[in-house]
Amino acid sequence: MRGSVIGLVITLAVSLCVLPRAIDAQQPVKVPLLGFLTSGSPSSEAALQGSPFLTQLRELGWHEGRNIAIEERYAEDHAERLPALATELVRLHVDVIVAVSTPATRAAKQATSTIPIIMTGIGLDPVEAGLVTNLARPEGNVTGVTARFGTELWGKRLELFKEAVPRLSRLAVL
Repeated sequence: MRGSVIGLVITLAVSLCVLPRAIDAQQPVKVPLLGFLTSGSPSSEAALQGSPFLTQLRELGWHEGRNIAIEERYAEDHAERLPALATELVRLHVDVIVAVSTPATRAAKQATSTIPIIMTGIGLDPVEAGLVTNLARPEGNVTGVTARFGTELWGKRLELFKEAVPRLSRLAVL
């Protein structure tokens, strides 16, 4: 009888040690949640499903519904809606916000200082617009690309050309 009690205690002790590992192994993998914020409408954004953005995500191995989730918010050309839409994305605890346009980026930046924001489609100088502190080291939680073709960026472009083609001696720009 005493042997069966000891056996029961050992079985319970082993079960208690193994159970947490079994529970840990069962935990679902967290799927990253991407927030997409734009001033436009779904039709103006090429119905996100066919957008170059999603095409590139798929090429990189990210597939909506499988290993990434996307929450889309469109202001439908009503910029005054952007702050509320950005706040919605923050409340959903998205992992990153892709902001398309200067007003969308500005709204996202005002809504959060912790969630990373990727700006795209910015027609202004991001420093002058107050979106980043400087181009070399944006600091804060905003980064991305600008469509600005101002003369102040030509020095950096030439520097990049020279790095890419070290023997470059002449360059023509049309």
